[in-house]
Amino acid sequence: MKARQGSQNDLVKDARSYLEAHSAEKFSLQTMAGALFVNGSYLLRTFRHHTGMTLLHCHHLIRCEKAGELLTRTDQSVSEIGEAVGYVSSSHFTHVFKIMMGCTPSEYRRLHGGEEKEGEEP
Repeated sequence: MKARQGSQNDLVKDARSYLEAHSAEKFSLQTMAGALFVNGSYLLRTFRHHTGMTLLHCHHLIRCEKAGELLTRTDQSVSEIGEAVGYVSSSHFTHVFKIMMGCTPSEYRRLHGGEEKEGEEP
């Protein structure tokens, strides 16, 4: 059992690494499971059991963390940042970001010392 537990922990680490490396891409369980050489259902169950979150939730969280870095370190617009982290629609990006981070991207930028670009929505 201990060896299996270790392999599950490795799978969770590998899944997290995969999500970080492919965060700007559209999420695909089939592609991810294939890249990790495991069954998709097993991957979903194992990841949720060990982290308490779904793969898709983690995918969005990683994207939003990267967006947060860009919001505080660059003067790119919210739309540009949303696109850079993989969101096609800036309204969807703002919606997901608010759920994940507790505030809109513009509010996050103001709260964390980033510069607001002229014409950007508050």
